[in-house]
Amino acid sequence: MLHRSHIYGVMGEFETPEQLIHAVEKVREAGYRRLDAYAPFPVEGLSEALGLKRNLVPMICLVGGLTGGLGGFFFQYWVNVMAYPLNIGGRPLNSWPAFIPVTFELTILGAALSAVFGMLALNRLPQPHHPVFNVHRFTHASTDRFFLCIESRDPKFHVEDTARILQGLHAHHVTEVSDD
Repeated sequence: MLHRSHIYGVMGEFETPEQLIHAVEKVREAGYRRLDAYAPFPVEGLSEALGLKRNLVPMICLVGGLTGGLGGFFFQYWVNVMAYPLNIGGRPLNSWPAFIPVTFELTILGAALSAVFGMLALNRLPQPHHPVFNVHRFTHASTDRFFLCIESRDPKFHVEDTARILQGLHAHHVTEVSDD
């Protein structure tokens, strides 16, 4: 057994998505909260079983879009009214209809960039190495197997007890995931 500080968690391998969802539900019922599941394709109901909260990307996207749009509008206003006022053809200095195309484009740009960078930040990406990559059998996670990893950061985590729970849920292989 590895020392607790060198263990990322304990991972169980399952054959079907139904087994994975059942295992996640039972592990959550047992009181574990720090866990993650890995599947080769999206599994309906897995997010709910894991107890994942709604993400913040839509709010980040809204804030980015509003910032881009308002920034573009007020920059044009500042240039045309305060910094370089030019009376061309008798039009008013604050000719807001002329500001709409740039405002629209900067709204879209701000929303798109904030959505991409917000998603990357919330997912802690890029992450070229993750401790679960140390498990030899994890190569099947992208083809035909389903994995559940209970992290050692969980307050209820104890190596032997956690491994016993996964074995009781009929995991084909239960493996300690090292942090190294």
